[in-house]
This record gives sequence, structure tokens and C-alpha cells, in this order.
Amino acid sequence: MFQGASSLSLDAKGRLSVPTRHRDVLSATAGGQLTITRHPHGCLMIFPRPAWEQFRERIAAMPLKDQWLKRLFLGNAMDVEMDGTGRILVSPELRAATGITRDTLLLGMGSHFELWDKATHDAKEAEALAAGLAEGAFQDLAF
Repeated sequence: MFQGASSLSLDAKGRLSVPTRHRDVLSATAGGQLTITRHPHGCLMIFPRPAWEQFRERIAAMPLKDQWLKRLFLGNAMDVEMDGTGRILVSPELRAATGITRDTLLLGMGSHFELWDKATHDAKEAEALAAGLAEGAFQDLAF
């Protein structure tokens, strides 16, 4: 289970250094093999290969009416491998499609990660929090 947030910077070649706390798990469970694809909310999803294969099967089985979601997830998927220093290359196409430049936020989302452009994430999070507070969406959560 991946969780937590990490502020990271892409290098000049578009490589992302996977946080140390996740490297061992990714090496052990996926041999350092990952798949990156687009998410409809404007970020990238990064899956360990076994989790991607399960997700890919669910997407491939979707009905024809969901063809655009299939195109988004499957048509943009790129297989990558962590290098010896724990870096992965985020393709220029995926970076451009999501507006990811240098400053990013990597969020552990259970079976996968989300990679956000930091400014985009912060703006969308502020909107979501404001809307949730205004609508009372958080009232059922017990703190």
C-alpha cells in the first residue's frame, strides 16, 4: 500500500527520482518495472507492473460506450523501468498532456501513485476543500 505525499523535481531530461521509502517495495514486487498513464483529472498514474496488469484488464473489459476512457488509460500507457539510482523517465508526451514541468507532487494512492504538477494539484485541492466545506461533505467523517 502506497501512501503519503512527496514533493519532487524532475531533472532536465524529465526523470523523476522515486522516493527511497518506495524503492524497495517497487523492486521487490515489480522488479522496478512500472507503467505510467494519464488520469482524467489531469495527473499521471504510476503503477507497479503487476497492479497495472490488473487495472489494464478491468479497463479493457469496459463496454464500447467507454471507449474514450480506454483510449485515455490504455492509449497513453508507457512502460518504464527504474534505473540503478531509482529514477524513472516521464515521457515528454505525458508531461505535456498533464502540464507537468519541474515541480511535482507524488501521492501514494494505495495500489498506485498519482503524479501531479505541483501548482495544478494545489489549485485543485483548494477548490475541492472549499467545495466540500461549503456543502458539508466532511460532516460524516469522524475525527
